[in-house]
Amino acid sequence: MLAKIVAELGPWSWWVAGLVLLAAEMIVPGFFLVWIGLAALIVGALSLLFWDSAFWVWELQAILFALLAVAATFAGRRLTLRNATTDEPFLNQRGESLVGRTATLHEPIREGRGRIRLDDTLWQVMGPDLPVGTQVKVVSCHGRDLRVEPI
Repeated sequence: MLAKIVAELGPWSWWVAGLVLLAAEMIVPGFFLVWIGLAALIVGALSLLFWDSAFWVWELQAILFALLAVAATFAGRRLTLRNATTDEPFLNQRGESLVGRTATLHEPIREGRGRIRLDDTLWQVMGPDLPVGTQVKVVSCHGRDLRVEPI
């Protein structure tokens, strides 16, 4: 069935495939199918030029499509990551967003470990040994542990 459709559409089969992939991009979440659809459209444009040539066999078209799809996906990923900006730079980095805040020790720091309460969460802290109730400032974040210094 697929061979019949390709035979009837000729070089336009790649254009149809590319447009179907671009339409699927609107339905499927993410930003991935657009690059594969772009590769299909490029192969479609080349098919319009070389369709009657002896070397333009379906194997060559499929290999070219696969190579272009991989190249376009990597180029698109690099392009989107380079231009990625956000209005919330600490989203999913809650510990980093706490650097610079002050708090009171909820548990004493003994042997370099203790706890503070910030907002409604208890956080593990690292720092010099200090008693309960000492005001501290968060100076850095290491995973889930915050490094603090007395004020």
